[in-house]
Amino acid sequence: MKLIIHGGFFSESSTNQETKKAKQNALSEIVSLGHEYLKTHTALETVVYTVALLEDNELFNAGIGSQIQSDGKVRLSASLMDGKTEKFSGVINVENVKNPIQIAQTLITYDDRVLSGEGAQNFARANGFDYFDPITTQRQTEYEAKLNQKNNKGTVGCVALDSDGNLAAATSTGGKGFEIPCRVSDSATVAGNYANPFAGISCTGVGEDITSTALAAKIVTRVTDGFSLKDACDKSFTELKPYDGFAGVIGISAKGEIYHCDSHPYMVWASFDVNLQVFS
Repeated sequence: MKLIIHGGFFSESSTNQETKKAKQNALSEIVSLGHEYLKTHTALETVVYTVALLEDNELFNAGIGSQIQSDGKVRLSASLMDGKTEKFSGVINVENVKNPIQIAQTLITYDDRVLSGEGAQNFARANGFDYFDPITTQRQTEYEAKLNQKNNKGTVGCVALDSDGNLAAATSTGGKGFEIPCRVSDSATVAGNYANPFAGISCTGVGEDITSTALAAKIVTRVTDGFSLKDACDKSFTELKPYDGFAGVIGISAKGEIYHCDSHPYMVWASFDVNLQVFS
């Protein structure tokens, strides 16, 4: 059983040691809870559980405390992929919900598995997801002052390998902040979140860069074709270089390889194999 999570890129991690330490502590706690949960649950159930914990922590740009778009609204996107069934589900730019990853979990049993905007919100209400305002005081202050918005590259994600050898990946984001309303990032697409029986990948960074290279799906395809997880990631990241693509990934292969890499510093992540590791 293996688990790895990320908390996105945080530019302030390089200068604010108190914030950096708080995020490391949060990741340590969440990955430990997720690993304990994995002992009695499937990989699919575990990635939803773990990403929901990340969404509920306002240190991270997903769920509570998400970045605010240029029209003053928070719109959330999240996706889920089951490596065993190879089903993908997600919500894009859904408003006034607490845990978009749980809506994605509900959608995975439907024929229509990716919903956006008003349709996603209506589906959420019809399935018992109550109204919730994710804007925190800090995010509102930042928005009003137009501070720390355009350079925040935050997303949360989780990849799990369960005791039966099944993989799953989940990713959730509050966007980059101050973007054009309803901009779509990579997080609710197979470019940013992908799993099959061979590997699972969750991405973070600039959504447009990740989408341009179809990063998550490309890495998983290379593992499927015989690459090691490290080699698949490293080769895929060389393809970001021509346009200085800003991305980070976490992944697990069916062989039990755990790997992370980033094109720029300060992706924060944590893993739990035999021992806990937390780094940024």
